[in-house]
Amino acid sequence: MRLKFIGTIWGMDISDSLSVINKIKDAGYDGVEIGFPVRDYDKQTEILQLAQAENMITIAQHYDADGESPEEYTKSYTAHLLFLASLKPTFINTQTGKDYFSFEENAAILEKAFAIEKETGVRIIHETHRGKFSYSLPLLREYLEKFPQLVITADFSHFCVVSESFLQTKRQKAMTDLCIARTAHLHARIGYPEGPQVNDPRAKEWEEAMGFHLQWWDKIIEQKRNDDLFTITPEFGPAPYMPQQPYTCEPLASQWEVNLFMKDLLKKRWQS
Repeated sequence: MRLKFIGTIWGMDISDSLSVINKIKDAGYDGVEIGFPVRDYDKQTEILQLAQAENMITIAQHYDADGESPEEYTKSYTAHLLFLASLKPTFINTQTGKDYFSFEENAAILEKAFAIEKETGVRIIHETHRGKFSYSLPLLREYLEKFPQLVITADFSHFCVVSESFLQTKRQKAMTDLCIARTAHLHARIGYPEGPQVNDPRAKEWEEAMGFHLQWWDKIIEQKRNDDLFTITPEFGPAPYMPQQPYTCEPLASQWEVNLFMKDLLKKRWQS
């Protein structure tokens, strides 16, 4: 299995597209994950195309389709996925649906994504995320059981917040194992029961949180041993994900350095 580590542009100054690509390449990443806001994506498109010219892995991320009703949302979602597919990324990572849509409404949106994937030939992977169809571990299990073709980007930090736990009970572990079996991409961020991102995973006080996430991620890697390729994006984010000092708003750690630490830690852990 080839493990490839992907740099996120989240939190970066993207005014100079070439500088973004060079910084990510020079840091030892194999590709770039790019969030595309619905209405403003010219610079993101330029960065993706520069990365493709360098033969880097490119992941186009959708996260913010418009529309409060399922019908409005599906129209925006469809147009945005088709646009992203036209750029021919390695795959699309999408935060799909809404937590306030019904199971049936979100299921219909997923079916639209499956149809777009078939139509365009671009793989579409659905991220576990608060506020989306996949916000809840027990509810996600129902979608995974209904749709055998559904694969996910595993970001278990969100499940820690929603459940206020490290998913330790037998029933939670069984649900987590199902998610692990259907994981196609990993977002490597450390969450805890009161938040989706610890202030600095290098700090001793977060050893327990780190341990739980490493256990989940080790299982994912073990199950992917026979795959040709598996991608990991260290995805600690900027403020407000990154906690800040009150009044000065100074971040408690460097987002860039924390993501590099996570890349190097996992590369050493899994490639040694």
